[in-house]
Amino acid sequence: MSSLSRSSFLGNSGIGETFSKAHGRPAVRVRVVALGSSNSHPRPLKETKGASNPTTTSASVVTEVDSKSAVAGSVADVYGNDQLVEETPWAVSVASGYSLLRDPHHNKGLAFSERERDAHYLCGLLPPTVASQDLQVPLQKYMAMMDLQETNERLFYKLLIDNVEELLPVVYTPTVGEACQKYGSIFRRPQGLFISLKEKGKILEVLKNWPQRRIQVIVVTDGERILGLGDLGCQGMGIPVGKLSLYTALGGVRPSACLPITIDVGTNNEKLLKDEFYIGLRRRRATGEEYDELLDEFMTAVKQNYGEKVLIQFEDFANHNAFELLAKYGTTHLVFNDDIQGTASVVLAGLIAALKFVGGTLADHKFLFLGAGEAGTGIAELIAREMSKQTNVPVEEARKNIWLVDSKGLIVNSRKDSLQHFKQPWAHEHNPITELVDAVKVIKPTVLIGTSGVGRTFTKDVIKAMASLNEKPIIFALSNPTSQSECTAEEAYTWSQGRAIFASGSPFGLVEYNRKTFVPGQANNAYIFPGFGLGLIMSGAIRVHDEMLLAASEALASQVTEENFNRGLIYPPFTNIRKISAHIAANVAAKAYELGLATHLPQPRDLVKYAESCMYSPTYRSYR
Repeated sequence: MSSLSRSSFLGNSGIGETFSKAHGRPAVRVRVVALGSSNSHPRPLKETKGASNPTTTSASVVTEVDSKSAVAGSVADVYGNDQLVEETPWAVSVASGYSLLRDPHHNKGLAFSERERDAHYLCGLLPPTVASQDLQVPLQKYMAMMDLQETNERLFYKLLIDNVEELLPVVYTPTVGEACQKYGSIFRRPQGLFISLKEKGKILEVLKNWPQRRIQVIVVTDGERILGLGDLGCQGMGIPVGKLSLYTALGGVRPSACLPITIDVGTNNEKLLKDEFYIGLRRRRATGEEYDELLDEFMTAVKQNYGEKVLIQFEDFANHNAFELLAKYGTTHLVFNDDIQGTASVVLAGLIAALKFVGGTLADHKFLFLGAGEAGTGIAELIAREMSKQTNVPVEEARKNIWLVDSKGLIVNSRKDSLQHFKQPWAHEHNPITELVDAVKVIKPTVLIGTSGVGRTFTKDVIKAMASLNEKPIIFALSNPTSQSECTAEEAYTWSQGRAIFASGSPFGLVEYNRKTFVPGQANNAYIFPGFGLGLIMSGAIRVHDEMLLAASEALASQVTEENFNRGLIYPPFTNIRKISAHIAANVAAKAYELGLATHLPQPRDLVKYAESCMYSPTYRSYR
C-alpha cells in the first residue's frame, strides 16, 4: 500500500470518529501526512492555545497541520511542547486518558480541569478535586527535599544551607503544615521513632531500637495542636522532622545527634479516624492518668538512655498539657517548649529591635494580645521579665502593661475564677470587653500581637484603630500557617497608610504601597531554637533558665544592622543565619556558665568562635 493509500485508508476509516461517537463526544479529526514524498516534509501540529478556555470543544484539541516544516523526521506533539520521532512513514497523534496520566511530558495530575477530564477520557481516573499547579508545587518541593534527605543527607543540608531563604518555607512552615495533613498519603519510610500506647512498659527498649546512640536533641510531639491546624495525631511527625532539619542546617547540630519522636496517644480528629491511610492509632486520645503515665515513662527512659544533658524540645502539645509538662519536667530534665519559650524569645527580639523606630523602652509601651494560649502567655511573660530586668520593678508590676484577649473577650479580674491557671496572672481590673476593636480603643495599646490561630481577625477597623492611636503602630500577626495569620502584610501596611511596623509568623512577600516598598518581618522561631539548642549543647547545660531566653533575644536583636534598619527590617536576613545562631549560642552558653548550669569546663575564651567550630559541615568527605 502506498503512502497515499495508507493516508486515504486511515483518513477515511473513521477510527477516531467511531471512538468519539461511542463516547458521545464530537469526532476527533486526525489529519495524516505522507512523509515519503520528495516535495512533502512532516509538519508540526499546532498547540491548542485555547486549552484552558471552557468554550473550546474537545474536537479542537487535535490540531491541523502547520504550513511550516518541522525538523526532518519528527512531528511536534499535540500539546506543542516537543517533537516525537516516528519510525513509521505516517504519523497520528491521539491522546487517551490512561496513557496521558502516565506521560511525564503532558500529565498535569489533579490540575486537569473538568472540561479537560471530559475531553480526554480522564473521568474516573482522577479524584474529583481540581488542584492548580500553584497548589501542587509546595508539597512536591517538600517531598523532593525529603527524598533528597533520605538518599543524600550531606547534599540535602548543603542545598538547604546555601539556599536557606528560598528553601526554609519548603522544609518548614508553611509547607510542613500541608505535609502533616497529608502525611499518611506521602509516607514512604520512617524518619524518627513512633512511640504509642502499645509500647507502654517497654519505651526504653523502643529507644534502644534507634541506631544512633549519642543523641543530643530530641524534638517530640503528641500531634494535638499542629501549627494552627489542630489535632493531626500521628501525622504530626512532620514537625519534629522539620525542626531537627533546621537544628542541623541553621544551628549546626550533627544530624546523627538529632532524634524526632511522635508520642501516639490517639486522636480526636474524626476525619483521620475514618481515613484508611491514617498511620496512627485509631482511637480517641488518652487523657488523665493513662496519658501522664506514658509521658512519665518516656521522660524517664530518655534520661536513662541518653543521659541528663540531652535536650528535649516539646513541640505542638495542646495548652492543657504543654504548660504542665514544662512545669513538671523543667526541674528534672533539660526541656524547652518552642511554642511557649521559643516564640516568646523571637518576638521579644523583634520588639527590642522595633524600639529603634518608635523610641522608648519596653516599659514605655502598652501591649495587647489576641490569643491567650501557649504562645500568647509565653510571649507576655518574657516581655514582663525583660521589663522587670530593665527597670528593676517586680514582674507582677510589669505585667500591668500587658493585656490579653481570648475567645471570651478581655481577660479581667471578674473572670478570674473561670480562667485556666496560665491566664490568671493576666487578669487585670477592668470592665469586660468582648470585641477586639473595642479593646484597642479602650486599652490604647502601642503594640498589637496576634497568637489566636484564627485568620483575618485583625480587621480593617482594628488596624485603623491602632493607626489612629499611634504614629507607628507595631502589629505582629504571628499565627501559622499563612492562612491562619491574623492579617496579611499588605492589609497591615495598606490599612495603616504605610505606617505599621509589621511582622508575621509565616513569610509574606514584599508589599508596594504609595510608591514605597515594604519588607515584612518574619518572627520565625527558626531564628532562635537552633542557636539556643547549640548553646545548651556546647556548654553542657543541665537545665533551661528564663535568663537564657532573654540572652537569646538580646543576641538576635543585636544582629540587626544599621543597613537592615534602613530597609525597615526588625529581623536580620536569614542568609546570615549560621552567624546569627553562633552569636545566640554564645550568649546562651555564657549565661549557662554564669548561672552555674554548665558542665563543659573550663569555659572557652571566645564562645562565638567555639560555637562556629562546633557546627556540622555538610561538605563531602574523602574515603580511603
